[in-house]
Amino acid sequence: MEKKLEQLLNSAKLEIEGVQTTKELEDIRLKFLKKNGPLAEILGSLSQLPVELRPTVGKIANQVKIEILELLEVKKSELEKVNESKKLNDWDPTRPGRKLPLGHRHPLTQVLDHIYEIFKNFGFHRSDGPEIESDYYNFLALNFSIDHPARDAHDTFYVSDDLLMRTHTSPIQIRVMQSAQPPFKIIAPGRVYRHEAIDATHHHVFHQVEGFLVDEGVHFGHLKGILDVFVKEFFGQDVETRFRPSFFPFTEPSAEVDISCIFCGGNGCKICKNTGWVEMMGCGMIHPVVLKNCKIDTEKWSGFAFGMGVERIAMFKYRIDDIRMFYQNDLRFLHQF
Repeated sequence: MEKKLEQLLNSAKLEIEGVQTTKELEDIRLKFLKKNGPLAEILGSLSQLPVELRPTVGKIANQVKIEILELLEVKKSELEKVNESKKLNDWDPTRPGRKLPLGHRHPLTQVLDHIYEIFKNFGFHRSDGPEIESDYYNFLALNFSIDHPARDAHDTFYVSDDLLMRTHTSPIQIRVMQSAQPPFKIIAPGRVYRHEAIDATHHHVFHQVEGFLVDEGVHFGHLKGILDVFVKEFFGQDVETRFRPSFFPFTEPSAEVDISCIFCGGNGCKICKNTGWVEMMGCGMIHPVVLKNCKIDTEKWSGFAFGMGVERIAMFKYRIDDIRMFYQNDLRFLHQF
């Protein structure tokens, strides 16, 4: 039995030495070590030996198994080194590299950048502010009354009694006007948060662009002129604008800006409810109370402000009918931009 084990080990050594591939090595492992292989048969026949020989033969059989496993491992390592060397030798440094797919900017980022570039040409400078704001900057300094419904927890995400997730980017207007002296030309994009149910046209997190200008002799005509040029630069020269009276606590007078429906060219469709117009943004002359809250002399300075939802503008620009598509990270959708 001992001689049989020695012959088995020698046979395994010879076959392992002649192996050229990992597939051949695996075949040899199965040949000698599988459950019904020669080594398993020897171990299974120990019960037929005299009792005094069983421990010695069993020990030798286990040692043979260990040696075969070690030989297999050494050979595997050698083959892997040979394969790696072949790969290096096959590598041609003169061959052109593989072209990897490149990422690109999100459609909302593209729209934000486009908006900023247009207002940059008007002389506006970009400004940012914190997304967690105090009640003072988000509401009080902007002339929101204490009982204004926007302050309610049903509309606003509160972090604490005095801190909240900003509901618009207008607090940046207050921070800028309190930290410097006019004149100002500021564009302020950023994320905002509203306590709203998510559907095709609403989301509790979205982007807004606040713009404002403060200087001597500023009037509503300046506001209309800049926004009309912006709309034509962004959507095309054929798109018209109209201004409807509205109300915002921080502007007086206030207006809603509509644009001729880009889906039907102003002829009437289900998107514009057959009116030929779609709402795009709010605007107005900065309320004197807001200027006074920032210690700006209302006898000398006046200004206007406007705010627009980036997702809304992107939906118009790209003919998208569901705001949720911007946040689902569906590459089939994103690769179109």
